[in-house]
This record gives sequence, C-alpha cells and structure tokens, in this order.
Amino acid sequence: MTLGVLAVLAMAFVMFAGFWTDWLWYRSVHYSSVFTTTLWTKIGLFFVFGLLMAAAVGVNIWLAHRLRPPLSAMSMEQQSLDRYRMAIAPYKKWILIGVTALVGLIAGASAAGQWRTWLMWVNGVSFGQKDPQFHLDVAFFAFDLPWYRFLLGFGFAATVLSVIAAALTHYLYGGLRITSPGGRATAAATGHLSVLIGVFVALKAVAYWLDRYGLAVKSSDFKATDNWTGLRYVDANAYLPAKTILFCIAVICALLFFATLWRRTWQLPVIGFGLMVLSAILIGGLYPAIVQKFQVQPNEQAKEAPYIAKNIKATREAYGIKDVKPESYDGTGTVSENAQQKRDAADAAASYRLNDPNIVSPTFQQLEQKREYYQFPMTLDVDRYKGQDTVIGLRELNLDKLDKRNWINDHFVYTHGYGAVAAKGTETGKGSKGEPAFTERGLPTNGSLGDYEQRIYYGEKTKSYAIVGGPQKELDYEQSGRQETYSYEGRSGVDLSNPVNRAAYAITLSEPQILYSGAIGDGSRLLYNRTPKERVEAVAPWLTIDGDAYPTVVGGRVQWVVDAYTTVNNYPYSSWTTLGDTTADSLSDKDSQRAVIAQQNRVNYIRNSVKATVDAYDGTVKLYTWDEKDPVLKTWKKAFPGTVKDRGDIPRDLMDHLRYPQDLFKVQRQLLTKYHVTDPGPFYNGSDAWQVPNDPAKQQNSAVPPYYLSMKTPGQDQQQFSLTTTFTPSKRPNLSAFLAVDADASSKDYGKFTLLRVNKGDPYGPEQVQNKLVSLPEVGNFIRDMKGAASDVLYGNLMTVPLKNGFLYVEPMYVQGRKSPYPQLKKVAVSYGSENVFADSLGQALDKLFRTQGDTPVEPPDEPGDGDKEKPDKDKPPASDNPDLQEAIDDAQKAIDEGKEALKNDDWEAYGKAQEKLQDALERAEEAQSKPSEKDGKPQKPDGNDQGGDGGG
Repeated sequence: MTLGVLAVLAMAFVMFAGFWTDWLWYRSVHYSSVFTTTLWTKIGLFFVFGLLMAAAVGVNIWLAHRLRPPLSAMSMEQQSLDRYRMAIAPYKKWILIGVTALVGLIAGASAAGQWRTWLMWVNGVSFGQKDPQFHLDVAFFAFDLPWYRFLLGFGFAATVLSVIAAALTHYLYGGLRITSPGGRATAAATGHLSVLIGVFVALKAVAYWLDRYGLAVKSSDFKATDNWTGLRYVDANAYLPAKTILFCIAVICALLFFATLWRRTWQLPVIGFGLMVLSAILIGGLYPAIVQKFQVQPNEQAKEAPYIAKNIKATREAYGIKDVKPESYDGTGTVSENAQQKRDAADAAASYRLNDPNIVSPTFQQLEQKREYYQFPMTLDVDRYKGQDTVIGLRELNLDKLDKRNWINDHFVYTHGYGAVAAKGTETGKGSKGEPAFTERGLPTNGSLGDYEQRIYYGEKTKSYAIVGGPQKELDYEQSGRQETYSYEGRSGVDLSNPVNRAAYAITLSEPQILYSGAIGDGSRLLYNRTPKERVEAVAPWLTIDGDAYPTVVGGRVQWVVDAYTTVNNYPYSSWTTLGDTTADSLSDKDSQRAVIAQQNRVNYIRNSVKATVDAYDGTVKLYTWDEKDPVLKTWKKAFPGTVKDRGDIPRDLMDHLRYPQDLFKVQRQLLTKYHVTDPGPFYNGSDAWQVPNDPAKQQNSAVPPYYLSMKTPGQDQQQFSLTTTFTPSKRPNLSAFLAVDADASSKDYGKFTLLRVNKGDPYGPEQVQNKLVSLPEVGNFIRDMKGAASDVLYGNLMTVPLKNGFLYVEPMYVQGRKSPYPQLKKVAVSYGSENVFADSLGQALDKLFRTQGDTPVEPPDEPGDGDKEKPDKDKPPASDNPDLQEAIDDAQKAIDEGKEALKNDDWEAYGKAQEKLQDALERAEEAQSKPSEKDGKPQKPDGNDQGGDGGG
C-alpha cells in the first residue's frame, strides 16, 4: 500500500512539474497573462464540451435503458443476451459513468485544441471589407465560419455516438431485435432513434447551408493557378443552388424523422432520407459535372473571367500587394550611349555590397573567433550603422567545441557568448588581402558601435540551458592567457533556490543533479528557451515567426529583432500558399534555421503586424504593434490585452534598424510571378507568367535569395535601404522584371514597391549574366590559376541595379585556398548590356566597363534582338586570305568556344584540353602568318607606270 501511494504521488508530481515549470517561465518573462488566458481557455473548452459530450451520450444510454420493454415474453434472441444483462446488472451505474467519462475526456481534449478558434471568434473585429459573392464582412469567413464548423463537427460526433450508444442499449434490453420474427423495434425505441437520426439530418441541413459560404474559401486546382481559392462559374451556378436545394430537402427529411414520435413508422423518414441521398448524388454531383462539361469547358476563359477578376483582387489585397503596379522600363541600356554619364551614375546608383554575408562568415570566424568555443552564424546579417550598409554577426557560444565536456562546464561555466563583430559592406580593409574592413572587432570588442553590454546569453545558436548567478563562477572571456570570471547580474530566468522548483526542473529537464548539486545555491537562476524565435513563439503563440532574427546594437544593449506575422487561411477568394515552401531559397540548406519560416503553414492572408525584440543579455521580450490597421492583430490584442505595445513605444534608435522582412517579401514575390497580371484573359492563359530565377552562384536549382542593398530606383533622388529581387519569364532565362521594396522602417516610403517591367528586347537574366561572366577568358585564366594554386573560387551575390535604362550586374569573387581557412575578396565582375568586364576592384571594373581611362568609348557589340541587320562580331577574328592562317584562326576560335562551354559546366579537364588546342592553334597561326599565301606565290606587278619587263620598247 505504501509503495502504491508513493507511486501515485510520484506520477502526480511529474504531471504537476510540467505545469509548474511553464508557469514559472511565463512569470519570469512577465507574460503570465498569456499563460493564464491560454490555460483557462483550454480548461473551459475541455469541461464545457467534455460535459456536453458526456451528457449527450449518458442521457441517451439512460433514456434507452428507461424505455426498455418488459422481458416476460422473451424471444430466443433475448434469452441469449440475458447472461450479458445479468453480468453487467451490478455494475450498470459504473459502466455508465465510465463510458460517459471516456467520451467526455476525448471530446474535451479535442475541444481544448480549438482555443485559437474560440478566441478569434469571441474577439473578432470587422475587416471593413465584404466578399464579392455573399457580401458578408471578411471577418465572418476568417473568424466566425471556422468556429461554426467546429460546433457542427462536434454536433455530428455527439449525435453519432448517441445513436450508437442508444442502439446498443435498446438491443441489449430488447428494444431492438435483429434475428427474431415479428416486430424489429418497440415503439419507444423507434421514437428514440428516429429523433436522434432526425437531429443528425438537421445537422446535415446546417452543413449544407454552411457549405454555401465555404465555397468562397474552397481550394481547388485550376488552369489559371494551382492554388486557386474561391468560387468559379460551376460553383456559383451549380454548386451554390444545389446546396440551397439540398438544405431544404434535409430540413424536410429531418421533420419526417421527428414525426415518427406520433406516426410510429419509419416509412416516410426512410423515403425522405433516400430522396436526400439521391438528390445529393444528382443535384450535388452529377448536375455540376454536366454544367462544367457542357457550359464551361467549351468557353472556359469567358465563363471564368469574372471569377478570376475577383480572385486577383482578393489575393493582391490579402498579401499586401494591391498597390504594386508594373512600371515600363527599357532594360536595354548600352555602354556607348553617354558612357561618362553612366560611369558617374554608377557610383551613385547603389552602395554595392561586396562583402557577401553568405560567404564571409568563415572570414569572421577565422579572424574574430578568438576561441574554439565561439562561433558566428553561417549567414551573417545586413544592417545599417551611421548610414552605411554593415555586415554584422554575434560571437555566440558553441559547446561542441569545448575541450572538456561535462555537466558543470556545459551549464555553469560556459554560459554565454561575447560581443558583436561588424564590417563595412562595401569595402575591404586597407592593406588587407581582400579581408573585410572591420568597424567592430576584438575580445572584448571595440570600434564604432560604442559601449554596450557584450555578453550574449540569448542567441540563435544558444540552445542548451544555463544555471547562473549562484556559487559557481562563469567564464567571462579569455585574454592574454588570463581567464576573466563573471557572475550573472540580470533578473532573467527562474529562481532555483526553492527546493520545489529544483525538483520540478530536475524532472522536466531529466537532470537529477539539479536537485542535489552543490553548484546551485542562493541566487542561482535557470535560463532556458534561449533562442529569440523560441521566446517570441512562447509569449505570442498566435503569431507566425520569421525565419531570420537579426541582431542590433542599440541603447547600450544587443537586441535581437524578430519579425512576426498574423495569418488566416479563410480569406475569401484569396489563393493560398504554404509558407515553409514559399520562403525557401538557396540559403535554406546552408542555414535552415534562419532561412525560412519553419512552420509549413497554409495561409491566404499575411501581415507583418508585430516587431519583437529579445534582449541578448537578460532575454526580455517586447512586442510592438507594427501594422496598426490589421484586423487580425486587433483581434489577438483583444484576446491578450496588454501583451503588445503600441507602435509609438518603439525606441527611436531601434526604429533606425528595423527593416522589411525577407520572408514576407519572398511570399509576395512568389505571388507576383502570376498576380502582377490583373487582366483575367492573360492571367488565365498564363502567357505573361514569371518565375523567380535560380541562384546563379549556386550549383543546386534553388531560388535566388532577395538582397538587402542601399540603392536608387528610377525616380528616386537618393539611395534607400531596399530589398530586391529579379524575375524571368516562365521557363526562360531572360530578364523580365526587377522588384524592389523600401526596407528602411524610418522612411516615409517604407513598404513601397517598385516593379520595373522590361518593355524592350530580351535583356540577359541573372543566370545568363553569370554564364557570360565566367566565360570571359580572363575569368577562365583566373580560375585556372587559382586551381593550380590549390585554391577555390567562390562567387558572391550577383547584385542587380537599374542604371540609365539598363541593368548593371555586380558580382564579387572570392578565393579560398584549400589550406586557407577563410575566403578573401580578390576580383569583381561587372556586366551592363552585352559588355562584361573583370577587374581587381569595383572602381577598376566600372572604369573598364565604361572605358573612362581617357579613351573615347568604342562602339559596343550588338544588343540582343537587334533586328536583321548584320554587324561584325567583336569576338570573331577577321577572315584571312591565307588558308593555313584561316584554318589556325578557326581552330583557335573553336578552342575558345570549347573552353567557355567547359567553364560553364565546371569541367576543368575539358577546359585544360581546350587550352592546349588553343595554344597549338596560336602557334600554327604565327607560323602561317610568316609565310606567303598561295595567292602571293607569283611576283606581283609593281605599282605606278611599270607595265612589265619589255613594255615601252
């Protein structure tokens, strides 16, 4: 008995520990209201719907038992059931309680999971917009309809379970007979079951009625788009009237079932039910198929045009791209036109970020890691400090690199990272060998960021718990062979001086040493949930979190900035998208934690409504309103009052570092590949569809990531911090459009899109430009030389900048020796129109491109699509009358072409053979040039009056 009691108490404490530790954590971050609101909502739903389900099933079992017939004249069938009745007779009450409790627990647990649906329904606010079909506020579809569907599903479940339970009870006590001759059911059983089936049919009528509104948010495959949402012609003209007719039939059928209380016969209800089933097949299935086949398909584009227009309008509104309008842009600028002006304009067009945050992380790691147990993220962040684009990363802790791993070292001694390291985005260090120009470096760091709290207790790579502030001292940092120690002074974390707390966390973290370790004492605090994403998700579980938190140094602190989104998946007529898939790009595999929204949420409405910050030292989480008009955020602020601060509370110095979020931009650009078209005709045909090009600098076929870049778009007087991307026509490599959004939160034009649509020719797209750049002979020689020196060439981000009716492409190239630990910027490749150059620096490349070293610009080669006029090919040598020389020239040209093709395919063996052929051809050409041609084999007549040897005599 003692062991049994102890076991029960232990199980109870284990269950209590999870609840208690959650409460302690929420209290430590000052968001206990989120915990209590969520908890009480779940408890309320659990008990209300659990009791309703238990009552529905229990009452019907009791009623069926109460309506049982007398057993005086028992049939053989009933005699065989008699032993079961006798067996359960002493336990009838407990069986009834047990069955009802079981179904109640299952139903209650299921209902508790609908806490978000309940809170959105009870707190929902108006969108101020109406759907085009039913003219109801969008809030009905976003907030009300999901709750009504849950209630309907619950009603069906309760009714079906009640029918099954009542039927079994009637059968057990003789109200129903299956094999016996004569009457199959008593009048009481008939009436009871008929009413329950009538309730089921009535619920089906309600389902038909709700299905009418569900058509506005129904997803289906459609030629115009794979992710179509909303009514189409067949829905509006066949399914909608069919659902209305079926609703009326279901109501009549339900009344017939209820009428059995007086008529005591199943004949009419069964006929009515059969009619309803037949109508569902004919009206709800066959009739829409006929309409689709014979009315829609022969002229689908014209029939669907009004519904496509509604879908386009709703989708652009739901994803915040309704104001994005393509601007006509030439796109085919040439070097020869106003070359000097273009050279000057190129300097002012953008701050070309030569330090690629996706490549220079190993450079930060090697030069500024300082200790093996520190690390930088694989993809650094881009921010602005003192008006300059800056690449920045935090020196976080990496426990995997510790020389000695044990519980004390992992959780008490090595507890935090140290300092931010930053470099100019546009420059390399003076006198360096292609290394970044650091503006903040060292351990402790010093530089342009000023004084700030450098200890990083909360970060993207900080995933294990730490116990700080107690008897055990922490390692602060090592300098000049000396170890500095530290004891945490923040108020973050959970106090472990309480033995109950220690016991609870010993169970929750599966670490019994927490309970008795001498390293824990007065002042000890437990830090966990230490990544910015985890903390924001916990305090705001109703938000969807951006995949890339980024650090800022403001107000003497390191603050992580986390973009958060409000989403719904029931916006009428708006096409849906899956966030995890849409936000993936070429960086996803490299650093998946930061590259994409982790959730595979299927949504059709999204807003960046909240900007959150997480203090890297004490973990303080603050949520700020960003989109003050968003009705979804207003709804959640009603549900969780006081959790989200007003927009006006954002500190001024923090505002300077807020930016347009990448994941939202990726979702919007993916939608714009189709929804830049607002005319239903071309939209249906897909004749003007675009695609996001693959990243030209990567081997795998994955979307190019958007780039943060300070630049000017046509019409702007000065550079703006922007987020940019390019588009190409569907299944074609040429450039079709360029998209930029003002990403500076302090700008009055924040969130304004510029979409430049190419209206002339077929300018080269990013992948074509990349191929042209790597095909340059000097690039090939550079790559060959680096390969020979056991070094790898890494391609940086290929930046696209609008410049004087054309597009300027800039790509930094890095070299990393196979024995060298980090890449160094060595070359810059630049392309404009059909001109491509390769130089040691950006300035030299631009000078070379626009030929401004004092020479008059030469005529450029043909632009793509330059009509039928024949012009000389600058890459093709002139023809020669000497056949040997001509043959050598042809062979040399062929070798050059083979070399370019080999470079495109990274086939270095083929490239080497092509270079050998080229060398041989050049040698033969030199030989042939020194010999006379066949035409010159005979002596030529001299010029002037000389008419021959014997003339004039």
